[in-house]
Amino acid sequence: MNLEDTRAAEIAENSEHSDDVAVQPETAEETTPETRDEPVTETEAQAQIEPDELVEAPESAEPIEPTDPDRKWYVVHTYSGYENKVKANLERRIKSMNMGDFVYRVLVPTDKEVEFKDGKRREVEKKVYPGYVLVEMKMTDQSWYVVRNTQGVTGFVGSPGSGEKPLPLVDKEVKTILKQMGIETPRLKVDFKKGDRVKVTSGPFFDFTGTVDEIDPQKERLRALISIFGRETPVELEFYQVEKV
Repeated sequence: MNLEDTRAAEIAENSEHSDDVAVQPETAEETTPETRDEPVTETEAQAQIEPDELVEAPESAEPIEPTDPDRKWYVVHTYSGYENKVKANLERRIKSMNMGDFVYRVLVPTDKEVEFKDGKRREVEKKVYPGYVLVEMKMTDQSWYVVRNTQGVTGFVGSPGSGEKPLPLVDKEVKTILKQMGIETPRLKVDFKKGDRVKVTSGPFFDFTGTVDEIDPQKERLRALISIFGRETPVELEFYQVEKV
């Protein structure tokens, strides 16, 4: 029997027994994880966590700016009436000398008042501390020199001695001053008081005179006793409708 006949016989024999042989399902071999002596790195540990288990750290809503403890408010003295000019001179000097990292803000403390003039209501700004300017700065030899030698500045307030660095304002004082500078509703300037003689400048009682009996600053009104037909009559009037006699 040659090689071809032998191979054909083997094929025939295998085909005869193929129906009797049950095919056994393959079973996955159980593998034992390798043990390692080296510690697991953070990257490897994170890779072993399922995606749903990964939790991102919440981002901060707003970045927290570090506060500089050396950043304080100081008061400089100027000639009365030159406060705004000194402010402009100092701001120009800060820019030209690149001192923006040491001198931050220059303020002229003002307060808004409501007054009545010529029958009209208007808001006006009044200087709270005439002759003084506030400077927010970090006190160094250079910043002290720049502010002190600005045209119109006569010196710092609160210096312990000649040539010594001044003391800053306390936080409570700063908050009070800034609050006066526009955070609240303008304060009403009331020029009237009970017993004042006033003259009506507009309305049905034009040109009548009377005496102030009551004042209501909240409503910007007053009650005056006006003589009508020889008898004193209480009349409600707006502030802008009267003027002092």
